[in-house]
Amino acid sequence: MKLRGAISGFGEVAAQAHLPGWLARDAINIGVVHEPVSARRHEAMRLIKNVRVYDDLELMLDGEALDFVDIASPPAPHAAAARVALEAGAHVLVEKPMCLTLEEFDALCMLAADRHRVLMCVHNWKYAPAYALARRMIDEGRLGAVRFVSLDRIRSEPAGARGAGAAWRAASDSGGGILIDHGWHVFYLMQWIFGGDAPAGISAALSSSESGAGEDLADLRVKFSAGRLARAHLSWRGPARRTSAMIYGDLGMLEIEGDRVSFTDRIGRTDELSVADLPDDSYHRAWFAAMAEEFERAIAAGPDSAAARVNLAEARSAIALVSAARKSASAGGAEVKIVA
Repeated sequence: MKLRGAISGFGEVAAQAHLPGWLARDAINIGVVHEPVSARRHEAMRLIKNVRVYDDLELMLDGEALDFVDIASPPAPHAAAARVALEAGAHVLVEKPMCLTLEEFDALCMLAADRHRVLMCVHNWKYAPAYALARRMIDEGRLGAVRFVSLDRIRSEPAGARGAGAAWRAASDSGGGILIDHGWHVFYLMQWIFGGDAPAGISAALSSSESGAGEDLADLRVKFSAGRLARAHLSWRGPARRTSAMIYGDLGMLEIEGDRVSFTDRIGRTDELSVADLPDDSYHRAWFAAMAEEFERAIAAGPDSAAARVNLAEARSAIALVSAARKSASAGGAEVKIVA
Protein backbone atom coordinates (compact mmCIF):
# COMPACT_ATOMS: atom_id res chain seq x y z
CA MET A 1 0.00 0.00 0.00
CA LYS A 2 1.08 3.55 -0.65
CA LEU A 3 2.24 5.74 2.21
CA ARG A 4 -0.27 8.52 2.84
CA GLY A 5 1.50 11.86 3.16
CA ALA A 6 0.71 15.53 3.67
CA ILE A 7 2.68 18.69 3.04
CA SER A 8 2.49 21.39 5.73
CA GLY A 9 3.43 24.75 4.25
CA PHE A 10 2.89 25.03 0.51
CA GLY A 11 5.30 27.81 -0.45
CA GLU A 12 7.53 27.76 -3.50
CA VAL A 13 9.97 25.20 -2.11
CA ALA A 14 7.06 22.80 -1.58
CA ALA A 15 5.55 23.45 -5.00
CA GLN A 16 8.83 23.50 -6.95
CA ALA A 17 10.81 20.76 -5.18
CA HIS A 18 8.94 18.75 -2.56
CA LEU A 19 5.81 18.00 -4.56
CA PRO A 20 7.67 16.86 -7.72
CA GLY A 21 9.95 14.75 -5.52
CA TRP A 22 7.03 12.97 -3.87
CA LEU A 23 5.23 12.51 -7.18
CA ALA A 24 8.30 10.68 -8.47
CA ARG A 25 7.87 8.03 -5.75
CA ASP A 26 5.46 5.25 -6.74
CA ALA A 27 4.83 4.23 -3.14
CA ILE A 28 3.82 7.73 -2.00
CA ASN A 29 0.44 9.44 -2.16
CA ILE A 30 0.30 13.17 -1.41
CA GLY A 31 -3.38 13.98 -1.15
CA VAL A 32 -3.45 16.49 1.71
CA VAL A 33 -1.98 19.97 2.20
CA HIS A 34 -1.93 22.29 5.20
CA GLU A 35 -1.39 25.95 4.31
CA PRO A 36 -2.68 29.03 6.19
CA VAL A 37 -2.38 31.37 3.17
CA SER A 38 -5.40 31.24 0.87
CA ALA A 39 -3.49 31.90 -2.36
CA ARG A 40 -1.11 29.02 -1.63
CA ARG A 41 -4.02 26.67 -0.86
CA HIS A 42 -5.40 27.52 -4.30
CA GLU A 43 -1.98 26.77 -5.80
CA ALA A 44 -2.02 23.35 -4.13
CA MET A 45 -5.48 22.68 -5.58
CA ARG A 46 -4.20 23.68 -9.01
CA LEU A 47 -1.20 21.36 -8.83
CA ILE A 48 -2.59 18.29 -7.02
CA LYS A 49 -5.65 16.51 -8.34
CA ASN A 50 -8.38 15.97 -5.71
CA VAL A 51 -6.21 17.39 -2.94
CA ARG A 52 -7.78 18.13 0.43
CA VAL A 53 -6.60 21.44 1.87
CA TYR A 54 -6.64 22.72 5.44
CA ASP A 55 -5.78 26.06 7.01
CA ASP A 56 -5.25 24.46 10.45
CA LEU A 57 -2.56 21.82 11.05
CA GLU A 58 -4.17 20.16 14.06
CA LEU A 59 -7.51 19.98 12.27
CA MET A 60 -5.77 18.26 9.36
CA LEU A 61 -4.06 15.77 11.66
CA ASP A 62 -7.37 15.03 13.43
CA GLY A 63 -9.22 14.53 10.16
CA GLU A 64 -6.71 12.52 8.13
CA ALA A 65 -5.09 9.11 8.63
CA LEU A 66 -1.53 10.04 7.64
CA ASP A 67 1.63 7.99 7.56
CA PHE A 68 3.88 11.05 7.37
CA VAL A 69 3.97 14.83 7.27
CA ASP A 70 6.46 16.86 5.23
CA ILE A 71 6.94 20.22 6.96
CA ALA A 72 7.98 22.84 4.40
CA SER A 73 6.85 26.02 6.14
CA PRO A 74 9.18 28.91 7.12
CA PRO A 75 11.57 28.02 10.00
CA ALA A 76 9.94 29.53 13.09
CA PRO A 77 7.02 27.05 13.37
CA HIS A 78 9.03 23.93 12.45
CA ALA A 79 9.43 22.59 15.99
CA ALA A 80 5.77 23.10 16.95
CA ALA A 81 4.53 21.56 13.70
CA ALA A 82 6.85 18.56 14.07
CA ARG A 83 5.69 18.05 17.65
CA VAL A 84 1.96 17.94 16.84
CA ALA A 85 2.58 15.68 13.82
CA LEU A 86 4.59 13.22 15.93
CA GLU A 87 1.91 13.32 18.64
CA ALA A 88 -0.65 12.42 15.97
CA GLY A 89 1.39 9.31 15.12
CA ALA A 90 2.96 10.48 11.84
CA HIS A 91 6.53 10.13 10.69
CA VAL A 92 8.01 13.59 10.07
CA LEU A 93 10.34 15.11 7.51
CA VAL A 94 11.26 18.76 8.15
CA GLU A 95 12.81 21.33 5.85
CA LYS A 96 15.95 22.86 7.31
CA PRO A 97 16.30 24.02 9.97
CA MET A 98 14.62 21.18 11.82
CA CYS A 99 14.24 23.61 14.73
CA LEU A 100 16.07 26.59 16.20
CA THR A 101 17.38 25.39 19.59
CA LEU A 102 18.97 22.26 21.02
CA GLU A 103 16.22 22.13 23.65
CA GLU A 104 13.57 21.91 20.92
CA PHE A 105 15.63 19.33 19.04
CA ASP A 106 16.19 17.04 22.01
CA ALA A 107 12.49 17.20 22.95
CA LEU A 108 11.47 16.26 19.40
CA CYS A 109 13.91 13.35 19.33
CA MET A 110 12.58 12.04 22.64
CA LEU A 111 9.02 12.29 21.37
CA ALA A 112 9.88 10.54 18.08
CA ALA A 113 11.60 7.73 19.97
CA ASP A 114 8.66 7.39 22.37
CA ARG A 115 6.20 7.15 19.45
CA HIS A 116 8.59 4.96 17.42
CA ARG A 117 8.41 7.37 14.51
CA VAL A 118 11.05 8.52 12.02
CA LEU A 119 12.11 12.15 12.38
CA MET A 120 14.46 13.55 9.73
CA CYS A 121 15.60 16.84 8.23
CA VAL A 122 15.92 17.65 4.51
CA HIS A 123 19.67 17.42 3.89
CA ASN A 124 19.34 17.56 0.12
CA TRP A 125 22.80 18.91 -0.76
CA LYS A 126 24.19 15.43 -0.04
CA TYR A 127 22.38 14.37 -3.23
CA ALA A 128 23.82 17.05 -5.47
CA PRO A 129 25.73 15.01 -8.10
CA ALA A 130 29.00 16.89 -7.50
CA TYR A 131 28.95 16.27 -3.73
CA ALA A 132 27.76 12.69 -4.12
CA LEU A 133 30.74 12.14 -6.43
CA ALA A 134 33.06 13.72 -3.85
CA ARG A 135 31.73 11.37 -1.15
CA ARG A 136 32.27 8.32 -3.38
CA MET A 137 35.84 9.35 -4.17
CA ILE A 138 36.57 9.87 -0.48
CA ASP A 139 35.11 6.44 0.32
CA GLU A 140 37.29 4.90 -2.42
CA GLY A 141 40.38 6.45 -0.81
CA ARG A 142 41.34 8.59 -3.80
CA LEU A 143 41.85 11.70 -1.66
CA GLY A 144 43.51 9.84 1.19
CA ALA A 145 42.77 11.11 4.68
CA VAL A 146 40.66 14.27 4.21
CA ARG A 147 42.20 17.23 6.02
CA PHE A 148 40.40 20.35 4.77
CA VAL A 149 37.00 21.38 3.38
CA SER A 150 36.08 24.79 1.98
CA LEU A 151 32.49 25.64 1.00
CA ASP A 152 31.45 28.99 -0.49
CA ARG A 153 27.89 30.15 -1.20
CA ILE A 154 27.74 33.59 -2.77
CA ARG A 155 24.43 35.16 -3.85
CA SER A 156 23.30 38.69 -4.67
CA GLU A 157 20.16 38.30 -2.53
CA PRO A 158 18.21 35.65 -0.57
CA ALA A 159 16.44 32.98 -2.58
CA GLY A 160 12.95 34.10 -3.58
CA ALA A 161 13.61 37.63 -2.34
CA ARG A 162 11.47 39.11 -5.12
CA GLY A 163 8.58 36.71 -4.60
CA ALA A 164 5.47 37.18 -2.49
CA GLY A 165 5.72 35.90 1.06
CA ALA A 166 9.49 35.47 1.06
CA ALA A 167 10.36 38.17 3.61
CA TRP A 168 10.81 35.53 6.33
CA ARG A 169 14.07 34.36 4.76
CA ALA A 170 15.88 37.57 5.71
CA ALA A 171 14.14 38.39 9.01
CA SER A 172 15.80 37.29 12.24
CA ASP A 173 12.54 36.93 14.21
CA SER A 174 11.21 34.33 11.75
CA GLY A 175 14.32 32.14 11.83
CA GLY A 176 15.80 33.68 8.72
CA GLY A 177 19.31 34.84 7.91
CA ILE A 178 22.08 33.31 5.84
CA LEU A 179 23.56 31.41 8.78
CA ILE A 180 20.48 29.19 8.86
CA ASP A 181 19.50 29.40 5.20
CA HIS A 182 22.92 28.39 3.82
CA GLY A 183 24.91 27.68 6.98
CA TRP A 184 22.76 24.69 7.90
CA HIS A 185 23.64 23.08 4.55
CA VAL A 186 27.38 23.69 4.81
CA PHE A 187 27.43 22.43 8.41
CA TYR A 188 25.93 19.03 7.62
CA LEU A 189 28.05 18.79 4.46
CA MET A 190 31.22 19.35 6.49
CA GLN A 191 30.30 16.63 8.96
CA TRP A 192 29.28 14.25 6.16
CA ILE A 193 32.48 14.84 4.17
CA PHE A 194 34.52 14.15 7.31
CA GLY A 195 32.80 10.79 7.67
CA GLY A 196 30.37 11.74 10.42
CA ASP A 197 32.95 13.32 12.72
CA ALA A 198 31.23 15.85 15.00
CA PRO A 199 32.58 19.44 15.06
CA ALA A 200 34.71 20.51 18.01
CA GLY A 201 34.64 24.31 17.73
CA ILE A 202 33.82 27.30 15.56
CA SER A 203 34.93 30.89 15.09
CA ALA A 204 32.75 33.24 13.10
CA ALA A 205 32.35 36.74 11.70
CA LEU A 206 28.72 37.67 10.99
CA SER A 207 27.07 40.84 9.83
CA SER A 208 23.65 42.21 8.85
CA SER A 209 22.92 45.07 6.49
CA GLU A 210 19.79 46.21 8.34
CA SER A 211 18.59 46.35 11.93
CA GLY A 212 16.28 43.44 12.71
CA ALA A 213 17.42 41.48 9.70
CA GLY A 214 19.15 38.14 9.93
CA GLU A 215 22.79 37.78 8.98
CA ASP A 216 23.47 38.36 5.29
CA LEU A 217 27.18 37.55 5.49
CA ALA A 218 28.99 34.83 7.43
CA ASP A 219 32.64 33.81 7.43
CA LEU A 220 33.12 30.58 9.35
CA ARG A 221 35.99 28.38 10.53
CA VAL A 222 35.06 24.99 12.01
CA LYS A 223 37.46 22.65 13.80
CA PHE A 224 37.09 18.87 13.76
CA SER A 225 39.13 16.15 15.43
CA ALA A 226 42.70 15.19 14.46
CA GLY A 227 43.50 18.72 13.28
CA ARG A 228 40.95 18.69 10.48
CA LEU A 229 39.55 22.05 9.47
CA ALA A 230 36.60 23.38 7.47
CA ARG A 231 35.76 26.90 6.39
CA ALA A 232 32.82 28.55 4.67
CA HIS A 233 32.03 31.96 3.25
CA LEU A 234 28.31 32.73 2.88
CA SER A 235 27.08 35.97 1.34
CA TRP A 236 23.92 37.62 0.04
CA ARG A 237 26.02 40.63 -1.00
CA GLY A 238 27.82 39.15 -4.00
CA PRO A 239 27.64 40.48 -7.57
CA ALA A 240 26.70 37.05 -8.97
CA ARG A 241 25.68 33.54 -7.95
CA ARG A 242 28.62 31.27 -7.09
CA THR A 243 28.59 27.80 -5.50
CA SER A 244 32.04 26.31 -5.00
CA ALA A 245 34.00 23.91 -2.84
CA MET A 246 37.49 22.54 -2.33
CA ILE A 247 38.29 19.33 -0.49
CA TYR A 248 41.79 17.95 -0.04
CA GLY A 249 43.46 15.00 1.61
CA ASP A 250 47.02 13.73 1.65
CA LEU A 251 46.64 12.07 -1.78
CA GLY A 252 44.58 14.50 -3.82
CA MET A 253 42.31 17.52 -4.08
CA LEU A 254 38.80 17.99 -5.45
CA GLU A 255 37.53 21.34 -6.69
CA ILE A 256 33.84 21.92 -7.37
CA GLU A 257 32.45 24.89 -9.25
CA GLY A 258 28.73 24.43 -9.86
CA ASP A 259 28.54 21.11 -11.71
CA ARG A 260 32.19 21.19 -12.80
CA VAL A 261 34.44 18.91 -10.78
CA SER A 262 38.20 18.45 -11.10
CA PHE A 263 40.57 16.14 -9.26
CA THR A 264 44.28 16.85 -8.89
CA ASP A 265 46.52 14.10 -7.57
CA ARG A 266 49.70 14.38 -5.54
CA ILE A 267 51.98 14.67 -8.59
CA GLY A 268 49.89 17.40 -10.20
CA ARG A 269 47.82 15.47 -12.75
CA THR A 270 44.31 16.92 -13.13
CA ASP A 271 41.23 15.05 -14.32
CA GLU A 272 37.97 16.77 -15.24
CA LEU A 273 35.08 14.89 -13.62
CA SER A 274 32.13 17.13 -14.41
CA VAL A 275 28.71 15.70 -13.62
CA ALA A 276 25.27 16.08 -15.16
CA ASP A 277 22.93 18.17 -13.04
CA LEU A 278 19.94 20.43 -13.40
CA PRO A 279 20.67 24.19 -13.43
CA ASP A 280 21.88 25.56 -10.08
CA ASP A 281 18.71 27.11 -8.68
CA SER A 282 17.11 27.51 -5.25
CA TYR A 283 14.80 24.50 -5.33
CA HIS A 284 16.82 21.47 -6.51
CA ARG A 285 13.87 19.20 -7.19
CA ALA A 286 16.04 16.26 -8.29
CA TRP A 287 17.97 16.40 -5.02
CA PHE A 288 14.76 16.40 -2.99
CA ALA A 289 13.53 13.34 -4.88
CA ALA A 290 16.60 11.46 -3.62
CA MET A 291 15.98 12.79 -0.10
CA ALA A 292 12.37 11.59 -0.32
CA GLU A 293 13.62 8.14 -1.30
CA GLU A 294 15.92 8.05 1.74
CA PHE A 295 13.06 9.09 4.03
CA GLU A 296 10.86 6.37 2.53
CA ARG A 297 13.57 3.78 3.17
CA ALA A 298 14.00 5.03 6.74
CA ILE A 299 10.27 4.56 7.40
CA ALA A 300 10.56 0.99 6.14
CA ALA A 301 13.68 0.34 8.25
CA GLY A 302 12.45 2.14 11.37
CA PRO A 303 13.64 5.09 13.47
CA ASP A 304 16.76 3.23 14.62
CA SER A 305 18.03 2.85 11.04
CA ALA A 306 21.47 4.18 10.19
CA ALA A 307 20.02 6.78 7.79
CA ALA A 308 17.75 8.25 10.46
CA ARG A 309 20.47 8.27 13.14
CA VAL A 310 23.06 9.91 10.86
CA ASN A 311 20.56 12.55 9.74
CA LEU A 312 19.68 13.48 13.32
CA ALA A 313 23.35 13.66 14.33
CA GLU A 314 24.00 16.07 11.45
CA ALA A 315 20.95 18.15 12.38
CA ARG A 316 21.98 18.41 16.03
CA SER A 317 25.47 19.54 15.05
CA ALA A 318 24.01 22.15 12.69
CA ILE A 319 21.89 23.65 15.48
CA ALA A 320 24.87 23.69 17.84
CA LEU A 321 27.07 25.35 15.21
CA VAL A 322 24.50 28.07 14.44
CA SER A 323 24.25 28.94 18.13
CA ALA A 324 28.01 28.80 18.69
CA ALA A 325 28.72 30.89 15.58
CA ARG A 326 26.56 33.69 16.97
CA LYS A 327 28.33 33.49 20.32
CA SER A 328 31.68 33.62 18.55
CA ALA A 329 30.71 36.63 16.46
CA SER A 330 29.49 38.45 19.59
CA ALA A 331 32.89 37.74 21.18
CA GLY A 332 34.81 39.23 18.27
CA GLY A 333 35.40 35.91 16.50
CA ALA A 334 36.78 33.97 19.46
CA GLU A 335 36.53 30.21 19.10
CA VAL A 336 33.53 28.63 20.81
CA LYS A 337 33.69 24.93 21.68
CA ILE A 338 30.88 22.64 20.60
CA VAL A 339 29.58 20.56 23.49
CA ALA A 340 27.95 17.25 22.54
